[in-house]
Order: sequence, then C-alpha cells, then structure tokens
Amino acid sequence: MKRLEFSVPLPGEGLGVGPVFRLLVLLLLFSLSAGAQENANSRQARQMFDRAYEKVFGPQGSSLSYKVNIIGIYKTEGTIWMKGKQSKFVDSKLIAWNDGVTAYVVDKRKRQVEIHSSKSEKYDKHSKKFTFNPDDFNYHVDKEKSGYKLTLKAKPGKKGIKEAYAWLSNNYEPQRLRIKVAFFWTTVQINNFHSGNIDERILLFPRQQYAGWKTVDRRRE
Repeated sequence: MKRLEFSVPLPGEGLGVGPVFRLLVLLLLFSLSAGAQENANSRQARQMFDRAYEKVFGPQGSSLSYKVNIIGIYKTEGTIWMKGKQSKFVDSKLIAWNDGVTAYVVDKRKRQVEIHSSKSEKYDKHSKKFTFNPDDFNYHVDKEKSGYKLTLKAKPGKKGIKEAYAWLSNNYEPQRLRIKVAFFWTTVQINNFHSGNIDERILLFPRQQYAGWKTVDRRRE
C-alpha cells in the first residue's frame, strides 16, 4: 500500500481542495497488547483497513458526500468523485477538477477559475502538513451492530496522527471517521458512498461552462 499524503484543514483556514478525500479513509486502526489473541485481532483490523482502502482508492473509483467538524469550530461539507489520478470536489464555495496534471479551481463567489499544476503547494496547501503511513500504527477492531469500529494509535515516536477511529459497514464501506492530530479532533461523517460505476465525464473540467469567467493561470508560480 502506498504512503498517503493528505490534508487536514485547521480552524480558520481554507479547505485544501480535493485532498479532504484523502483524509477520509486513513482512519481505521488501534493499539495492540501482547498476546496471540490481540495479535490476531490486529491482523484482522489491518485486513479490514486494506479492504476499505481498496473500495475508496481502487481502480474502480468511488464517490461520497461528507461533513467535517473540527472541534466544533470549523465545519464544512461537500462531495467528491475520484478515479485513478482524476477527481472532482464540490463544496459551498469551490468546485475543483484534477486530472493528475492540471487542477482547475472554480470560486463560485468570485466567478473565477484558477489553474494550477496538480503538484503545486498553492493548489493543495495543506497536503504536506501530515503524512499517513499505515505501518506507523497499531490496529484493533470491535464488532458493532451496524458494522465494525476500527481504531488506531500511533507507534511510539511517530508524528502526525496520534489516534484515529473509523466506523465501517458490514461490507467495509466507510461511514464515520474521527482523527486526532496534535491536540484537536476532526470528525468526518460519510454519506452516499459508492464504489465503482463512476461516470468519467463528471471528472472532466467543463471549460465551455466557464468561458466568460475570469481565469488566473498559476501553473508557473
């Protein structure tokens, strides 16, 4: 499994475009104690994590709606579609398309389109703040009525995410996430999750639709 870089918007900051999605599946884990039974539980939890990861980030693509709440101060919600290197992200302020090379960010209030390199930090200014490596955590799973609760705690000396929880359905689809970074908690409620059957036309920037809008090309910045 590849190393994940993702963004967690901080209170008072704008939302990293698109990468909020990368936050959505990283929370599926917990710590082990010694003993064969706990080790078996940890292996099972990691397997569930891998299955959930595949449903979201696999080649079939996925889509979902989400609501983010950071310690009750910063709240936002939106929808994202993702397949391969392509993605589309929508919230109340922005719409963004990313084809893996070029990112188009539409500011609905300003009637403005910004064009960025997909790898630009100006486009994804939060993505370098935290890095998620599945091997940096210990895992645990508990069975609940509606599915499974996966918990993680960071191994000693690891930076970034310290603790995280993920609630999965019985078929391993993400439903709710809770993650602790530094001293604050972020909660993500996930709805309308679909794995596969992504209409790739949704992922294409509709250039003609914004032909009359102001365009700012920031690819060389």
